[in-house]
Amino acid sequence: MKRTLIFVCICLLAGSMSDAQQNAPAPSPIAPQAPPPPPAGPSRPTAPAQAVVPVPVPIAPPKPNGPVQKSLVRITATSVEPDYKAPWNSGGIQRGVGAGFVISGNRILTNAHVVSNSRYLTVEREGDPNKYPATVQFVAHDCDLALITVSAPDFFKNMLPLKFGGIPALESTVSAYGYPIGGERMSVTTGIISRIDFQLYTHSSIDQHLAIQISAQINPGNSGGPVMQNAKVVGVAFQGYSGDVAQGVAYMIPTPVINRFLKDISDTHYDKYPDLGITYSKLQNPAQRRFLGLKDDDRGVLVSTVVTAGPSAGFIQPGDVLLAIDDHPIASDSNVELEGERAEFQEVVERKFNGDSVRLDVWRNKQPITVTIKLYTPWPYVVQAHRYDVRPRYVLYGGLLFQPLNLDLLEAYRPTDLRLRHFFEYFVVEQLYLQHPDVIVLTNILPDAINTYLAPYRGGIVDEINGKKVRTLDEVANAFAETPERFVIRMIGDGPPLVLDRNKVEAARERIKARYNVLKEQNLEEQPVTKTPEQANKT
Repeated sequence: MKRTLIFVCICLLAGSMSDAQQNAPAPSPIAPQAPPPPPAGPSRPTAPAQAVVPVPVPIAPPKPNGPVQKSLVRITATSVEPDYKAPWNSGGIQRGVGAGFVISGNRILTNAHVVSNSRYLTVEREGDPNKYPATVQFVAHDCDLALITVSAPDFFKNMLPLKFGGIPALESTVSAYGYPIGGERMSVTTGIISRIDFQLYTHSSIDQHLAIQISAQINPGNSGGPVMQNAKVVGVAFQGYSGDVAQGVAYMIPTPVINRFLKDISDTHYDKYPDLGITYSKLQNPAQRRFLGLKDDDRGVLVSTVVTAGPSAGFIQPGDVLLAIDDHPIASDSNVELEGERAEFQEVVERKFNGDSVRLDVWRNKQPITVTIKLYTPWPYVVQAHRYDVRPRYVLYGGLLFQPLNLDLLEAYRPTDLRLRHFFEYFVVEQLYLQHPDVIVLTNILPDAINTYLAPYRGGIVDEINGKKVRTLDEVANAFAETPERFVIRMIGDGPPLVLDRNKVEAARERIKARYNVLKEQNLEEQPVTKTPEQANKT
């Protein structure tokens, strides 16, 4: 186009053209043309000849990450979300789309939230019209990663497994691949590495791991896709902010977390992340450091609480100061030096597995000591995390629905009772699980003549049934299996007890089940409390 415009300008300056010249074919936009000869006739002044400078045609640079299309897959998941308000129902059916990519061993890596609660999975390859059924091999909800595979014999033919790189440098460029909203084919967005830090993984809503913030756009459908640099995977796209919270803030799961997941499942079982089971505070205040007898060396964090069901119980005490972990000095802002980078000292534990040991240098009563702790996963944290691929536990009796407190229950009912919120928020920190391994809540009432005027008890926490303390959902089921004249149910707090006439309840049982389409009155086994605190301490 630029050459054509130059040629027209030269013609206008040169004067009129002959008819033959006017009817000549247009010049090629690629090859430069010689200027036309001057017209016949008397000599007249003409503009000086101008050379036509050829403009190079831009050539697209080679793909920086290779033929990613041969590694990327589109995942379609049909899932069933549990119904906590009517847990005897199967739940609502949903459909979602995500991405994944092929790695060694004919495996496909993706996010756990792409395949969670799924009942049917299909994957698609670029340029292939077929949808291939897939199955989940491993899923890690605490770090939002999963492996799936396809049994079709020819699916992985001509597919290229991707290799992993390291942690990319700040301000370096990366590319995110996936199938976000807005089209059916592969999409690629480019951005820079803007932050490397510990972040909350929203899939579980309780686990914090290393995460990398990128400026590339991450939208629904990008989840599970590779983030690449120099033809290697440096992360898996998994979450971002939306709406008015922030703009252009997205995160990827870095390769240390990915490699740990792949190593954990190498024994064909995923064992989850271990945890020290403590809370702590930073020690940057000089007066506080002097009070504890610490040197002015800017080292150490103060232990606030120790979870009785965690591995630190019996080794660490509230008031201890942690000075070093596995010979890595802990700074007063809780960071350590790892592989040339500063990271939360918990990252040392993050890289270990259940059964591994960690050594801590501790300052206790103004004296140094060293302790060695065998790591495992404390069970009470599951109450504060999202649960997937399980049916809710419940007991229905006399139209009264009793369920154990957990995060999914709170999000389903959104209660405003402050006592219930307190039991959830401080379940671990205040060791409430010692008396209430299950916090049993009267969540719902199916109206019937036998349970009229009981609405004020909805949302209450069960303390006793017929004078016996209630600790677990199994104990609720056992209490209602007895045959007293009536059931006296006391809630935590002030107020009169809730009373049910057993004979009237038994007479109404089939009526209530038919009216509300209740297929099963109990579910106790699919989400059990696996360990008491005493058992956990012996692990």
